[in-house]
Amino acid sequence: MTISDQDILFLGDCVREAARAEIMPRFRNLGATDVSEKTSAIDLVTQADVLAEHRITAALRERFPTALVVGEEAYDADRSVVPALADAELAFVIDPVDGTFNFAAGLPVFGTMLAVTIRGETVAGIIHDPVLGDTVTAIRGAGAFLTRQDGQSTKLKVAEPANLNQMVGGLSWSHMDEPDRARICANMAKIRMTFAFNCSAYEYWMVASGKMHFIGHAKLMPWDHLAGVLAHQEAGGHTAKFDGTPYRPGETTGGIISAPDKESWQLIRREIVGI
Repeated sequence: MTISDQDILFLGDCVREAARAEIMPRFRNLGATDVSEKTSAIDLVTQADVLAEHRITAALRERFPTALVVGEEAYDADRSVVPALADAELAFVIDPVDGTFNFAAGLPVFGTMLAVTIRGETVAGIIHDPVLGDTVTAIRGAGAFLTRQDGQSTKLKVAEPANLNQMVGGLSWSHMDEPDRARICANMAKIRMTFAFNCSAYEYWMVASGKMHFIGHAKLMPWDHLAGVLAHQEAGGHTAKFDGTPYRPGETTGGIISAPDKESWQLIRREIVGI
């Protein structure tokens, strides 16, 4: 099983069409009944999430009828689809609106993420910014590229390694328990600048393009990470779980760090994560 260049173009078109038709018309235009809570007041779903996922899913199933399609919003109906990613011959993983809290609040910091896996390996990833119309596309072994709305394309490269006190980074601790939360928050004072976008799409975009030195997360749902991890790796970076093992499709625990190289990764794990 392989994915062709034409398939990659098709996937990009699917994501962009969903953004045009379902996401942007609802941005800063949501009614009271268009937003609901999933697990908490900061874990939201909107009509844009649901309808964009439906649109992308329908297009994928028409072109790839035997593929496994894993959407964030459909996950609650069938949680077996995530572990199935480890062995699926061909699978697509969709986050229709990553950064839903931001989207619902009217903040233009959200994105659509789509990853392609073949037999437990991520082979392609797309991160699209519906507001700017820009897209990051990563293909295993072929690099990661940022394509602007006007068609200009640039190859992405991670930041050069730096001393800890000169690093710019972010480590999401919102899903961590104590004492990990307090320890990591205190350790972030060791770096030069920290960001919290509440949006994996933007975080991976920033770290793959060299604007940030590192990012890290405790929760590893595949729609939040597969496309971004591939983009970061194809831009020259080093990503691994907290225990040093590679992150693979189907895994949801263990924490993850993305850094410019292995030495920087080890430094972040020791000085920021504290393990």
